[in-house]
Amino acid sequence: MLNRIDLRGVSRDPRRLLPRAQLDVSVAVERIRPLVEAVREHGYAAIRDASERFDGVSPERLRVPAEAIAAAERALDPAVRAALLESIGRARRVHADQRRVDHTTQVVPGGTVTERWVPVDRVGLYVPGGLAMYPSTVVMNVVPAQAAGVRSLVVVSPPQKDNGGLPDARVLAACGLLGVDEVYAVGGAQAVAMLAYGSTVDPAGTEHCEPVDMITGPGNIWVTAAKRLLRGVVGIDAEAGPTEIAILADDTADPAHVAADLISQAEHDPLAASVLVTPSVALADAVEAELARQVPATKHAERVATALGGEQSGVVLVDDLAAGLRVVDAYAAEHLEIQTENAREWALRVRNAGAIFVGAYSPVSLGDYCAGSNHVLPTGGCARHSSGLSVQSFLRGIHLVEYTEDALREVAPHVVTLATVEDLPAHGQAVSVRFPGEGT
Repeated sequence: MLNRIDLRGVSRDPRRLLPRAQLDVSVAVERIRPLVEAVREHGYAAIRDASERFDGVSPERLRVPAEAIAAAERALDPAVRAALLESIGRARRVHADQRRVDHTTQVVPGGTVTERWVPVDRVGLYVPGGLAMYPSTVVMNVVPAQAAGVRSLVVVSPPQKDNGGLPDARVLAACGLLGVDEVYAVGGAQAVAMLAYGSTVDPAGTEHCEPVDMITGPGNIWVTAAKRLLRGVVGIDAEAGPTEIAILADDTADPAHVAADLISQAEHDPLAASVLVTPSVALADAVEAELARQVPATKHAERVATALGGEQSGVVLVDDLAAGLRVVDAYAAEHLEIQTENAREWALRVRNAGAIFVGAYSPVSLGDYCAGSNHVLPTGGCARHSSGLSVQSFLRGIHLVEYTEDALREVAPHVVTLATVEDLPAHGQAVSVRFPGEGT
């Protein structure tokens, strides 16, 4: 079922040899550009037209009524409510510890630089609603934004025909549990454009969604393309691609666990990537046998089989765990599991991963819901340079520079010298004018 890539004896950079989904976001950008422009120019009418074409829904008003959010929360299955509350509580504990504090550095007597951490003012949070519904993504987006102190939060999620044109009821219930009351039944590129530019959201043009400063949350390729197109108009967290899991395992790993974890990510999407990196041919063979047993028994067997058999998934054979570590660092997985002897020691040596799950009892599914960590993570190798969503994602560092007259006088000659070297004499004059006749 899984393709095999044999890197035993290979010493060069393995990056180009590894399985990866091939997505051309730049092509998608040009496809959605007219829609984004239409939303900017025509607002509600363009959004409604897109909802009719792509979601089969013709909403009269885009904003979800407060009573619908409250009703969804009241109707929530008790077990689901308990699970969401547990997820929220654990996420809040972890994210509360991420909040940075202001710090003042005395550079010289009379000269200080204070770094203030100021939250983004208004944030739009995208919650997908395609092959699966994601109330957990509401938790993962809202909790760090609230911990950062974001003043205004708005959630967008695609309208569902089987829920009267509203977003999924469980998504609405999660919004209710978290105290988010501004929710819009809009999905796809049109939702991103609405958030970025602002828009009327009813036929009469009396209700408005005000533009946001930042958009976070995963979505399909059209959402990703819209975020790329509008980066700069708004800030974005990342360009999320198909989900991926890599597992670094040796012959101490349980093949049933490994197979189940590969399947768990494959059920997200036919383009999802599931990669096993191991020096053990025996483990690879045992995992293949487990996949043959487990895949037909899973609910989304066809989707899983497509993902596991795709070019983005596979087994990578390596000489030893040190070579495997080089491979997983080159791959830079969104989710990386370490199922080896001395798993924590190997995990601490990893440099590139969105999140690392250590040992047999820390599966990715735990992180998706109830570990307390955040499941909005970099994909497509972006973990080499980017982090997952956190409180820091919603904070901006602003420097306050405060110098007294004496402190500026002391450093003035250096400022003038550097301004002269860069042929920017007015920069130097802006300092010298403060000290007439002092030869600076």
